[in-house]
Amino acid sequence: MLAREAMENRNLRDRLLLEAAQSNPMGFDIAAYRRSIAIATRTNGFVDYRSAYDYTRRIHQVTESIAALLSDGHAPAVIELAEYALAQLESAIGDMDDSDGYMSDILSELHDLHHRACLEARPEPRALARRLFEWEMKGDWEIFYGTAETYADVFGADGLAEYRELAESEWAMIRQLGPGDKDDEVYGKRSRITSMMEALAKQSDDPEALVEIKRRDISHAYAFLQIAEIYREAGQHDKALDWAEQGMKSFSQSDSRLVEFLAREYHRRARHDDAMKLIWHEFVESPSLKNYQELKAHARKVRPHSDWPVWRDKALANLRGVIEKEKQQEKTSKNHWHWPGHADNSRLVEVFLWEKRYDEAWQEASAGGCSSGLWLRVAAAREEKHPGDAVPIYKEMIAPILKQANNAAYAEAAKLLHKIRELMGRLDRVTEFDDYLAALRVEYKRKRNFIKLLEGFETS
Repeated sequence: MLAREAMENRNLRDRLLLEAAQSNPMGFDIAAYRRSIAIATRTNGFVDYRSAYDYTRRIHQVTESIAALLSDGHAPAVIELAEYALAQLESAIGDMDDSDGYMSDILSELHDLHHRACLEARPEPRALARRLFEWEMKGDWEIFYGTAETYADVFGADGLAEYRELAESEWAMIRQLGPGDKDDEVYGKRSRITSMMEALAKQSDDPEALVEIKRRDISHAYAFLQIAEIYREAGQHDKALDWAEQGMKSFSQSDSRLVEFLAREYHRRARHDDAMKLIWHEFVESPSLKNYQELKAHARKVRPHSDWPVWRDKALANLRGVIEKEKQQEKTSKNHWHWPGHADNSRLVEVFLWEKRYDEAWQEASAGGCSSGLWLRVAAAREEKHPGDAVPIYKEMIAPILKQANNAAYAEAAKLLHKIRELMGRLDRVTEFDDYLAALRVEYKRKRNFIKLLEGFETS
């Protein structure tokens, strides 16, 4: 009966074969395990999303059998089988839809199993280091990523020395990149060997060793920030400042993260004017709410209660000038289809909403317009004290929402109508709401799902 069931049930058959291979009276049959791994990982074409779970469950069953071998004292065999399974999976992953990430868990399990088996079996460290280095450098799915750190307890001094020698040999072929240089390396070789060298440098606990690796590629501003952060963490603030300032000078367009680092360092040294000059320039270059918030945060580090009003007036004046210039450019532009969006007062409205200056937000939105999302926020802030101002805003949003023609949009429109009814009730305009609802029923009579939602409204 079991044999017949096994002929129909592939998972059961594979499991029984592995059990038999493990308890073979002639001795442990590693070849049978390799055959089972090969069969389990075979994709037979492309494994689609629906089939991914069954496919990975089959593989997981094999990995559990390999794990059982470790408990039974077969650590050397587990090393070989784990590496064989990982090699098979490297090929298989490209032939499946693993949107749910099942394979990631299996790779992690096999990697952990391999490491535990190495700790128990203690394979020849130099040979293991060479094998894993080659895999880390050329593997497609970062299976042995971080080998120097993960396997340090297995390598020992000899294995780590072999790994370091191999890494330094590859590293010597990686050319220096200065500010603005382009990386001509292919297949991520630079990225991989850099990560490996950084892992080795961190083991020395010497910031200079890590900086030496980082400075091989300073083609972008963020690289200067990374080096500055290394020195700051090491308590070497003068070197941190020097690298941050070099980064600012090396690029015409600044990196906001580097600007923030340098400004904080200036504040730490009580060089508040220098810090504010940086943050102001960042706001002028990109007058967004985020940079407005940063400007306020830094202004309050100087003198918490006196400086911000001055900077605020200056920032709002600058922002108004930018918006006016955009509006003029939009009017005079002959190629309107190139314009990235309608020029309006959205950024001013956003600032006033953040400051909870709701009357000013309303005034700016009314005077110069803003995005639909901001209009909804303005209306929500306005409705408590001025429901009559909020009603036309909500009404204006109904038509664009219904254009989306899906049930989620209809539900959103219905939710907005409930709000409109509430506000018009407060204004003693219930009859007007009934007329508005009747007009919507006529205008959108073809949207049957929306009309069904309207049936839930009580118009009494």
